[in-house]
Amino acid sequence: MPDLINDPKGGMARLLEIMRRLRDPETGCPWDIEQDFSSIAPYTIEEAYEVADAIERQDWDELKGELGDLLLQTVYHAQMGEEAGLFDFDSVANTISDKMVARHPHVFGAASRDKSADQQTADWERIKARERAGKAQRGTLDGVAIGLPALVRAVKLQKRAARVGFDWPFIDQVLDKISEEAQELREAYSTLSQKEIEEEFGDLLFVMANLARHMKLDPESALRAANAKFTRRFEAVEAKLAALGKTPAESDLEEMDALWDAVKSEERGNG
Repeated sequence: MPDLINDPKGGMARLLEIMRRLRDPETGCPWDIEQDFSSIAPYTIEEAYEVADAIERQDWDELKGELGDLLLQTVYHAQMGEEAGLFDFDSVANTISDKMVARHPHVFGAASRDKSADQQTADWERIKARERAGKAQRGTLDGVAIGLPALVRAVKLQKRAARVGFDWPFIDQVLDKISEEAQELREAYSTLSQKEIEEEFGDLLFVMANLARHMKLDPESALRAANAKFTRRFEAVEAKLAALGKTPAESDLEEMDALWDAVKSEERGNG
């Protein structure tokens, strides 16, 4: 289909045909032909993060391109699924369409839309619980993907446990647990092995994720924002050093710390 391949308005059909041609065992791209689900999975994760990054920067032109890159990942997996006789793109699209219709009876069925956001969230969770039961996922934590980023998975595990009552009812209790875990980490650092220290550190991070959940915060988003703030401020410190004819390597902690405080003060003044 040379006309479709080169049609700038070919849409989804064009993309599917491009992927089919890339994977053609006789005339396709050798690299693309060699790939499998496992080898492509890291790219899929990477593209999802790049979508999130474009949104964080509010770069909408970039977002369009990143969404295309992410869509390509779905097309890639669907093409490999079709080759293996497992599924194809249409079945992938139909499956998610069926799921959205089933999970929104207040839009596509007879259920009332006259509910609060919290009530609709509770209904959503009940529907998902029935879906898991239909997949023989009986345990409370069954189906929480192992490959998720650790902070995201921690929050999902905690949400699942909270559904069956395994949760602190008050934020103060979570804060008390953070203090307890921080003290245990301090003690571990002085007396325990590296592996045990890592375990205590993980416990502290897990409770911090729980605090984010109780405060209705996304810990991944919060950490991304903290990373961005650190990058912005450190670059400003570097700029101040450059104005003095120095690099960070030619400075010391005391000087850089003073410049850091100056940058913070300037940001607050501009705020």
